[in-house]
Amino acid sequence: MSEVPQKQAASGPTVVRFTARVVGRVQGVGFRDYVRTRGRRLGLAGTATNMPDGAVVVIAEGAEPACRNLVRLLVTGHTPGWTERVELVWQRAQGDLVDFRRK
Repeated sequence: MSEVPQKQAASGPTVVRFTARVVGRVQGVGFRDYVRTRGRRLGLAGTATNMPDGAVVVIAEGAEPACRNLVRLLVTGHTPGWTERVELVWQRAQGDLVDFRRK
């Protein structure tokens, strides 16, 4: 995986953000609900959004270990449907996400 831009929280773990475009059979199979549930359990904020081309874009932000865990689930395909590939971009945390939602 690429290097992760980091932002040190005032008191706590390093906070990061990623955007993942997940390609495969990820629409109409409960994929976004699964990602939202896992993201919430990991303490992340973010979104999972269906795209017109059949992909799902996941944006998540939170503690780096939790983000890496969610990415691992997306990449290994341990999700409803199946994952063909994941296009992943790490970014600096922005702090603009609240809860974890599906769109």
